[in-house]
Amino acid sequence: MRVLVELGIVSVFLCIFVPLTLSTEDYTEDEEMIISLIRQDDSQPESGTEPSADFYRCNKDAWRMSGQYIVVMQEGTHDNHVERTIRRLQVKAAKRGYLIEVIQKYSGAFHGFLVKMSSDVLHMAVKLPHVRYVEEDSSVYAQTIPWNLNRIVQIKHVAGTYTPPNDGSQVAVYLLDTSIQLNHREVEGRVQVTDFSSVPDEDGARIHRQASQCDSHGTHIAGVVSGRDSGVARGASVNSVRVLNCQGKGTVSSALAALEYIRASLLAQPTSPLVVLLPFVGGFSRTLNTACRDMVQSGAVLIAAAGNYQDDACRYSPASEPEVITVGATDHADQPLNMGTTGTNYGRCVDLFAPGDDIVSASSDCPTCFTTKSGTSQAAAHVAGITAVILNSRPNATSAEVLQLLLRHSVKEAINPEGFPLEHRLATPNMVASLPNPGSALTEEDLLCRSVWSEMSGTSASDAVVTRCRRGEELFSCSSYAPGGVRAGDRIEERDGDKECVATNSFGGRGVYAVARCCTWGRVQCQVSASKQTGTEAACANPEHQLTGCSAHSESGTVLDAGRPLHGDHKACPAGEGLMSYASCCHAPNLECHLKEHDPPGYSAQVEVSCEDSWTLTGCSTLSRGTPTHGSFGRANTCEAHSSAEGEGAAALAICCRNSQSQQQQQTNHSSHK
Repeated sequence: MRVLVELGIVSVFLCIFVPLTLSTEDYTEDEEMIISLIRQDDSQPESGTEPSADFYRCNKDAWRMSGQYIVVMQEGTHDNHVERTIRRLQVKAAKRGYLIEVIQKYSGAFHGFLVKMSSDVLHMAVKLPHVRYVEEDSSVYAQTIPWNLNRIVQIKHVAGTYTPPNDGSQVAVYLLDTSIQLNHREVEGRVQVTDFSSVPDEDGARIHRQASQCDSHGTHIAGVVSGRDSGVARGASVNSVRVLNCQGKGTVSSALAALEYIRASLLAQPTSPLVVLLPFVGGFSRTLNTACRDMVQSGAVLIAAAGNYQDDACRYSPASEPEVITVGATDHADQPLNMGTTGTNYGRCVDLFAPGDDIVSASSDCPTCFTTKSGTSQAAAHVAGITAVILNSRPNATSAEVLQLLLRHSVKEAINPEGFPLEHRLATPNMVASLPNPGSALTEEDLLCRSVWSEMSGTSASDAVVTRCRRGEELFSCSSYAPGGVRAGDRIEERDGDKECVATNSFGGRGVYAVARCCTWGRVQCQVSASKQTGTEAACANPEHQLTGCSAHSESGTVLDAGRPLHGDHKACPAGEGLMSYASCCHAPNLECHLKEHDPPGYSAQVEVSCEDSWTLTGCSTLSRGTPTHGSFGRANTCEAHSSAEGEGAAALAICCRNSQSQQQQQTNHSSHK
């Protein structure tokens, strides 16, 4: 979590002021504005009670860049507000003997500017009009393990029988990285160098800036994306945007400027489909996350490294941004990448994993050299290549649809979850990225769903947590899971036009997770129906709607599972005594759903039921035998119901849905190929 710093700075300034006589004659417009601001500042001395904007700094102390700050303006401000704020800050700082240097202005995802100034000036900046918050700049790093050790030159790299469905030739990939060795045989003619370069100075007094060192990371990553023999999408074009120096180090502010550069380039010359690869991480930055989210909303697919710190990826940016596809790394055995004190990040902010151990690709040592590198940068590059292959055949796919396709084509349950900390095992996806099967019958009309976990709630009674779907996804159902077996249930709420999955802890509980089932199908529309009072069912009001999920919530204590969902002519979610029930009802042409149940005899701590091939899991709930359960959640296309050791067991209830017309089309296509 980013640390919110309360600024309560009391300063004493001992200055000698020389009287000046100011005249507006022969001054430029800018100089007249500065004079006006000086007069205004003199006439309105600071009282010390002005409201202050928030100030944020990196949660990794070693990565902080004291003296360099990103000033973010309030929503609705314009360029002239930025200019006036800069001049006002210059005047206030100068009056107190400080100079400031404005390095960069932002006008894309937000309005603001990057400024170098003494930390003593901060209290002035946060009190300026129109300032929303100030964020201290921080470093981001290339994610390769190790950075400069165990480099093995491959004299000859055999591509073998690698035959992807297509080469991604219609897709452009913007790579934010170090520079790239353009004459390497792997990337020659495949990389365009943009005119953007923004990198910090290298650390240390003696830095030997060999070209091969400065190009190392970027060359290797570009090779993984589209290299002639080592690339995943060998026809994709790579646009090099330099944000990392020779040591693989950059800044949040440089990454922001690079994203603005890409936006401006796309406005001048629209390119679609587009992938933006971010093979680096820094500490959590809401500004960088906001800029990434804005890029996704403009139509790009952003893919980021999860990080190599064996830590929760939600603590880092851009990995923590929900609209970004975040990639962890696995080794040769599809297990979490682990190299002693370093290894892949994990947790609910990771979307999927990909190969990231000893990856052979272009080496910058010479134009024909190869080497191996490991890390989540390499894993993210694999997913960028796979994404290019997907977009080449589905150029109109949104970022949310691309993620759903990546998950559908991935290898499921290959990772041993014991490689992750216990508290992150359930929320970390057990999926390893894979290329689409050339014989896949998936169409643009298929229903695709995934589970999205919240963080764990607090342990106080009524502590609640919320999780949401991405833009472009529809919330089909909401469930909850309590590791301690005590929870008050779950429900779907609407806030500002968006649906949220909410789970609540109960008295004596040890925390609870909310698990949303998020789906893509362009024509689907869903609404939530709630019980009119406790103990009564929640029914779909429109007979054309399909029941896709049930939730139940208790306002007074621990929830017992509500009952078996009702399908057929009357579609409803029952409610037990003292419970409010919630029905998720969705409509789309040719949408059909049914209930599938597994209730084994005797006690089982975990019961599973999976939807049939061609059907997609949209809802998952438990049916207890009279005692509270831990809850339920969807994993891939399987519903898992968990019972406590003191309980009597429970059944797993899966709601499975599909597009009946798409299924008919798949059967027709299959028959025509026989």
